[in-house]
Amino acid sequence: MKHNKRVLITGGAHRIGAAICRSLHRSGFTLYLHYGQSHDAAQALQQELNAQRANSCFIFGADLADPQAPIMLADWLLSHTPRLDLLINNASCFHATPWPDASQAQWQKLLTINAQSPFFLTQALLPALQKSKGQVINLIDIHVERGLSDHPIYCASKAALKSLTLSLAKDMQGQVRCNGISPGAILWPDHDSDSSVQQEILQKIPMGHLGSVDNITQTVLFLIDNDYVNGQIINVDGGRTLHS
Repeated sequence: MKHNKRVLITGGAHRIGAAICRSLHRSGFTLYLHYGQSHDAAQALQQELNAQRANSCFIFGADLADPQAPIMLADWLLSHTPRLDLLINNASCFHATPWPDASQAQWQKLLTINAQSPFFLTQALLPALQKSKGQVINLIDIHVERGLSDHPIYCASKAALKSLTLSLAKDMQGQVRCNGISPGAILWPDHDSDSSVQQEILQKIPMGHLGSVDNITQTVLFLIDNDYVNGQIINVDGGRTLHS
């Protein structure tokens, strides 16, 4: 279905975020794309999309580890458009924090980027979302359910985001829908090239292979178009959460 709507997506310059941007752009959305450090990638994506449809993609850089960043991002968006139909909290920080070595600084950074920033960005944009009867989609993680070795703080931050997703869906009473998507093994981390670890992960996926970014974008489009889905976390993981 073609849309003439506006979306803000955080962390939209790379990987899953960029795939969601391209998919929503094909569906007719005007994009407001946040990026962290990836200015060149964000600018290249903006130029690509604006070449297809003029003035259809705008970009803004901010470090979501800065507690003021959500307010700056919301102010930037609302200075461009009073309307917002969809907020996708996709930006994420992911790194190991083994129990013996984890620091308060790591705790602060992971919780701020993965939970605090989505909360306060959503809060700032709720009036616009309510006006359009819009929705929020949060990118969570299947490891919220079963944990990931040596990543206790990351998993805690994503568990907080899952809880916030359910709370918003309940508290908005239909004025704003909120759902989450929990990817499984979709893309290997940029820094992860250990084939034995990859093989071990694949053995835990009943379908036996990685998913693709298209599996995530298809889920985003489903959530946009099905207006009776609210407060759900959809695992897109090839059945990996069935492995115990």
